[in-house]
Amino acid sequence: MAKNTKLSEAKSKKNDEFYTQYADIEKEVNAYLEYDPDTFRGKTVLLPCDDPEWSNFTIFFAQNFARLGLKKLISTSYAPASKNFNWHSGPTEFEQESPLFDCVKSKACGKIFVLEKDITGDGIINHDDLEWNYLDGDGDFRSEVVCKLRDESDIIVTNPPFSLFREFLAWLVQGGKKFLMIGNMNAITYKEVFPLLKDNQMWLGNGFAGGNAYFMVPEGTAREYATGVYDAERGMVHFRNCAWFTNMEHGKRHRPLELMSLQDNLKFSRHKDIKGSTGYRKYDNYDAIEVPYTDAIPSDYPGVMGVPISFLDKYCPEQFEIMGMCENEDLYDLKTRVYTRQECKDAYFAKFGKQGSYDLNASGVLTIEGKQEKVYQRILIRKIQPKNKK
Repeated sequence: MAKNTKLSEAKSKKNDEFYTQYADIEKEVNAYLEYDPDTFRGKTVLLPCDDPEWSNFTIFFAQNFARLGLKKLISTSYAPASKNFNWHSGPTEFEQESPLFDCVKSKACGKIFVLEKDITGDGIINHDDLEWNYLDGDGDFRSEVVCKLRDESDIIVTNPPFSLFREFLAWLVQGGKKFLMIGNMNAITYKEVFPLLKDNQMWLGNGFAGGNAYFMVPEGTAREYATGVYDAERGMVHFRNCAWFTNMEHGKRHRPLELMSLQDNLKFSRHKDIKGSTGYRKYDNYDAIEVPYTDAIPSDYPGVMGVPISFLDKYCPEQFEIMGMCENEDLYDLKTRVYTRQECKDAYFAKFGKQGSYDLNASGVLTIEGKQEKVYQRILIRKIQPKNKK
């Protein structure tokens, strides 16, 4: 629980600077290249919310400029004065030795690094050819300066502050650009995010190796992490609820799940609560069955199914359609029952033996041994039926 809790707390505490490893960036980008080798060819890539002087995003795209076939690389950073946590205590040696160095701008302004030509004359465009200057402003992605850079670019890649995920995603959508970004897996349930997933305007990326994301964190924050989350020797924290969000195609997205039929699940499932049961439970408030595990989705069930949000990591749009989500406001017009306030109180008392209110309208509800039980957050899906041949 500590792993998830700390990442969630970052949203409110604004201690949400988690720095991405080179290997994770390389693994993710390679997944798009395997699907389409020309994904980045001839494109201008923008890396906002970055720290270009040492960022692994900047290093990766600069070192692979020629291999990717980039037209131009732009990387911007926030001004040190605008950040709650600073990795460096002052200007880097690189900045101080530059004729452009300005001690006032160094604190108050963001920076911009641009790579588009061979300025060293060695015949290769790479990290050594980056040109830099101070931005007119603090480098906030919402500023007019960075918005113009967004409009100039073709693809935007970054790990934005998690506390600004909603705003940053809206900024991306407004710009109508291709993007690849890291976020908290729980963002899937945000009402500003889920409709994009449902309508296939955005999906999860290839993902972190084994679902494990390791990030470097600013100095002085290690004490805030629970034992086992922070690795002092590596200077990194470990989270399992991070994901890449994108609107760029990759092969994993079109790989159908290998699933058993309903009857085979009841006979052979590795899950004790499914194997040997008489059938899948049906919600009291949705015309759908409860499927608590992605690998237990029955391949031949024609109706609506409630599945864990982690299903999206394996979602294939040619295999299933996303109908909606179990949530309070019935945004997708799928509820078959809305509970009254008194019914919520009665359900709470029946379950816990004391006064209170059980928000039954916030999720799918099952009746188990005469008591109403809320299930975890569920996405509602349905198998895509093959079209009849005429």
